[in-house]
Amino acid sequence: MTAPLHDTDAAQTAAVDLAADLPVKAIEGRSPWRIAWIRLRRDKFALAGGTVVVLLILVALFAPLIVGALGHPPNEFHEDQIDPLFSTPKGSWGGINSDFLFGVEPTNGRDVFSRIVYGARVSLLVAFLSAVVAVVIGTVFGIVAGFFGGWVDAVISRVMDLLLAFPQLLFIIALVSVVPDSLWGLTGSGVRMGVLIAVIGFFGWPYIGRIVRGQTLSLREREYVEAARSLGAGRGYILFRELLPNLVAPITVYTTLMIPTNVLTEAALSFLGTGVKPPTASWGEMLARAVDHYEADPIFMIIPGLAIFVTVLAFNLFGDGVRDALDPKGSR
Repeated sequence: MTAPLHDTDAAQTAAVDLAADLPVKAIEGRSPWRIAWIRLRRDKFALAGGTVVVLLILVALFAPLIVGALGHPPNEFHEDQIDPLFSTPKGSWGGINSDFLFGVEPTNGRDVFSRIVYGARVSLLVAFLSAVVAVVIGTVFGIVAGFFGGWVDAVISRVMDLLLAFPQLLFIIALVSVVPDSLWGLTGSGVRMGVLIAVIGFFGWPYIGRIVRGQTLSLREREYVEAARSLGAGRGYILFRELLPNLVAPITVYTTLMIPTNVLTEAALSFLGTGVKPPTASWGEMLARAVDHYEADPIFMIIPGLAIFVTVLAFNLFGDGVRDALDPKGSR
């Protein structure tokens, strides 16, 4: 014997009426960048690295205000902080006290804290601008080589191979040694920084150019590119409206990983004496001066070395997190 059908119909009708009375929540779509941000927030190491990167950028931007509040002019001598017998900072730990947060330099007494802060401005400026130069040149040549193929691809690829095999460090040392004191409207350390940005960026573009070329070779065969061709889209439209937006993710990832390499390059050149001109503060130049005093004042070597280490580590952690967030399948 079966149950009456009217009871079931009544229950279903009541359920439908109850559902109709509930507020309807609109379905919200999420863009790829928002999905990447959600993934990035789950990576604590990447967030920590990104926080340090933001702090370093703020320190570089507001260096005069920070030094004015917590330090002394970076090129001001403080002979009263130096022991005249041993030419070392008075007191322990490199002369660290309430007035000199990171101590003073041996022999001249310049404020290490102020020079570290201004050194961040030099290192990040060279690293960021040289990365921009490399990204712009590498993106243009990489997307052109990958899209057109044939002899265009062959010529650009051989140029990239040539630049990758060129001794970049030796070329920069040789070039800086013959650069005049005034060039491009710049003087002194401004000339050196301009040359470093141009040369590091020029020799860095093949790395990102090869990545963009490889991605373009894959993307040019996708359906949306064929659809654009069938609708009569020109090459310029396909390059910059169809392909380039889909290359933003790999370009962003590689840029975040290129910047710490440029920081190390600038520090190495300043350490060898071919970076910015003294008395302009630079972490590499401080390390070079600390070599002669590391036994009597090891703090003078530890602090700029730690600044370079923290900066490179922060950018690498943040870059790895960005890569995992933008391409979770490729990071496995």
